[in-house]
Amino acid sequence: MARLNEVVVVDAVRCAIGKSGRKGMEKGGQLCQASAQDLMANTLRGLLKRVHTRCPKFDEAQIENVVIGCLSQIGEQGINIGRIASLLAGIPKEAAGCTVNQYCNAGLKAINIAAHEIMVGEGDVMICGGVEIMSHFGMMSDVQVAMDANYPVRLSPRLAEIGMLVPQGVCAEMISADQGHTREDLERFGMWSMQKAVEAERKGWYADHIIPYEFTWEGVTRRVEKDEVLRPKAVADPEAYLRDLLALPTPFKENGIVSPGNSSQIVDGAAAVLLMSGAKAETLGIEPLCRIAACAVAGGEPVPMLLAPIPAVRKALKRAGKSIDDMDIIEPNEAFASPLLQFADELGYDRLDPRVNPTGGAIALGHPIGASGAIYFGEMVHHLKRTGGKAGVQMICGGGGVGIATVVEAV
Repeated sequence: MARLNEVVVVDAVRCAIGKSGRKGMEKGGQLCQASAQDLMANTLRGLLKRVHTRCPKFDEAQIENVVIGCLSQIGEQGINIGRIASLLAGIPKEAAGCTVNQYCNAGLKAINIAAHEIMVGEGDVMICGGVEIMSHFGMMSDVQVAMDANYPVRLSPRLAEIGMLVPQGVCAEMISADQGHTREDLERFGMWSMQKAVEAERKGWYADHIIPYEFTWEGVTRRVEKDEVLRPKAVADPEAYLRDLLALPTPFKENGIVSPGNSSQIVDGAAAVLLMSGAKAETLGIEPLCRIAACAVAGGEPVPMLLAPIPAVRKALKRAGKSIDDMDIIEPNEAFASPLLQFADELGYDRLDPRVNPTGGAIALGHPIGASGAIYFGEMVHHLKRTGGKAGVQMICGGGGVGIATVVEAV
């Protein structure tokens, strides 16, 4: 059997996160009127500028593929936004481009696909990432737009039978009921995520890899360079913040415990990652952030969905020859607090283990579906390098009961 090529992470960047809001709304977030195509292109261009600064002899003609995760591939997110953003960014036309949808897994799946291509020798340089403007296209909008346009949509009558029509928030309530979580368990976890994110922002950890984005809409130019979703009150007055969270409604179940405070924020964002073969990085004299050690996907119960990362992590750790105890960072996507508590219980680490999302997660920063995997992959690998850690694992749950995991290790 041929030996697989080593894959290293050269750099990872993202845009500043914007609150979600319908296009044109006065109270929409800072990316509400942005184009997903231009936002993704700007993020790619920013990534490459950073690489050229570190290595002026880096040749973009060596880029083999651009792989971008995106859930709602309609409107400006359609017609293969991976290829379009690549061309808009000025990446040589010889680099291919594709768009990946594995629901919430999409951004990390894009990274893993690019890594696999390098592993098997299909190229030495790959760009990957993700984008989602949820202000324009919310979940299920691809189906809804087609139905509104009177296209002949023929959904299978068996969708309910296979569990594809149950909202994720309802599944989160089911998990908590099964595991005996309390409302305070979930809200304290949500507050903890926000506290870590606020501290990370104050320390300049986010600014270190945020690519500013400037665009003009209806004659007004806006420069977006700082996340607008953080709530400093979580640090300034934790008890008052917790009271605020406990007073929030529970939209998925009457007298339930899953609230906006312990669920991921709906936001807009984009992220990009540059991967190389270890040999190519060495030739160019580039010091990577880390290497990719193993990847895995797994399916689980469609209802309650959200738990498939558990078998995915177990497979990825086994392939890497490591255990959860070997991880310096554990980066589960915070779609909802309830599955994360079960991840901890089943994978064998404390629910408030300091290794968990040390720079905050999606409850604090948000979950722009197709981009999230790349955003939080970037947070993980930068923090691993920043702290001198040896290994980390990222895991993400997705709609329909799919999970994905990736293990990285220091070089």
